[in-house]
Amino acid sequence: SLCTLLFPGGRLPILDLPIFKKIPGSIWSSLKVIFSPFLYIRVRAAFPRYRYDQSMGLGRKVFSPLSLARVVFVSGVLVTFQWLPQ
Repeated sequence: SLCTLLFPGGRLPILDLPIFKKIPGSIWSSLKVIFSPFLYIRVRAAFPRYRYDQSMGLGRKVFSPLSLARVVFVSGVLVTFQWLPQ
C-alpha cells in the first residue's frame, strides 16, 4: 500500500509531459525503486535521532509554545476580520 501512495499510476510517468512518455515503464519502475531507498537513507542520515527524554523536552519547550501561539494567532485573525459564524 505504501507504493500505491508514493507512486500513483504504477509504471506510468509522474508528469503528463511528452518527453516522459518516451521512457518505457520498466525504466520508470526501476527509477522509482532506486529512488525510494535513496530517499530513506538520506532522511535517516540527515536528521538526528532523539532519545525519549530529548523528544519530551522538545515537545514541552518548543512545540507546546508554538501550538499555543498558533491558537492565539488564528483566533485573533478570526476575531479581527469577523470571520466567525454568527
